[in-house]
Amino acid sequence: MNHKKLLLACAASVLALSSAARAADPELLVFDWAGWEIDGVLTDYVAKHGQKPTYSFFGDDDEAFQKVSSGFRADMAHPCVASLPRYRDAGLIEPWDVSRIPEFANLAPQLLESELIQDAEGVWFIPTDYAYTATAYNTEQVPATDVATLNVFTDPKYAGRISLPDSSDDVWSLAFLATGVTDWDNVTDEQFTAAADWLREAHKNVRAYWSDPSEMSQLMATGEVLVAWSWNDGVALLSAEGFPIGFERSPAEGVATWFCGFVNMANQPGSEDKAYDFINSLLAHGSAQALLDELGYAHSNTEAMKTIPEDALKAAFVDPVTTTLLAQTPVSADFREKMINEFELIKSGF
Repeated sequence: MNHKKLLLACAASVLALSSAARAADPELLVFDWAGWEIDGVLTDYVAKHGQKPTYSFFGDDDEAFQKVSSGFRADMAHPCVASLPRYRDAGLIEPWDVSRIPEFANLAPQLLESELIQDAEGVWFIPTDYAYTATAYNTEQVPATDVATLNVFTDPKYAGRISLPDSSDDVWSLAFLATGVTDWDNVTDEQFTAAADWLREAHKNVRAYWSDPSEMSQLMATGEVLVAWSWNDGVALLSAEGFPIGFERSPAEGVATWFCGFVNMANQPGSEDKAYDFINSLLAHGSAQALLDELGYAHSNTEAMKTIPEDALKAAFVDPVTTTLLAQTPVSADFREKMINEFELIKSGF
């Protein structure tokens, strides 16, 4: 499935995929995002074992954690790093043995900095993919000067023409940046309140909260939405189709970056050896191009990324950003719950 087909199919299929498993190798169950069963990142695994792993899919991080914390057993799971503390606090995961992962030495160092990722007990998370969240806008109807600041999302001129992600991590990265916070590791009560107040103002302009890139792309393609806080992949799709779209990655306040990866589930039912074979296949140099082509994301392996031409990175909007970045790093379970609960209130109009 190519990138375009994946995005167009994602919204229709995510509910079905999240509750179903695709059976293949019975000795490895991978709990993953809908759409991540990519041939190009499984080349080495299939060459060794003759078939793909068995997959079970989820639609978002909260759904994934709720399922595994309720007793669902998988061998490995693919959360984004902001959810990592929940898995650790619940005792659901165990460290990886990085001596069995040759490409670990080539992973981007900035993706491994948190003590929640690696500490004296070991490495709890193997980052595999990352990208950016920034301002997508219709270049024919929105002046570039308007998106030079994140306050475009609270501008009354765009009432009913804004879309934000239905994701607490993504909307809070926007709200914190807009109110001057560039690191969410130690947010004060005053900073949180300021960000929440800003988000309530932005909510007044929201036409829809998008749940996946295809939905965001459709909202912009129909003209319903003129400005969206968006991942890069949906923007790249619209650009490739000739839609008049811009992706402002250097507003005055900055943009966000996120990354996801794999955790090693404790008491896994399948083969530990095959879990390492899977990770090594995903981190192989040849996987970087497949990941970019199929999903539009950058690969965590810096050496693998060197194999991709610069113009391809720019076309996908994953070339390096030089502006201020808020990294969606791991946050405490209590703070994450606070963000989720406040966001639900805001969406409900409170």
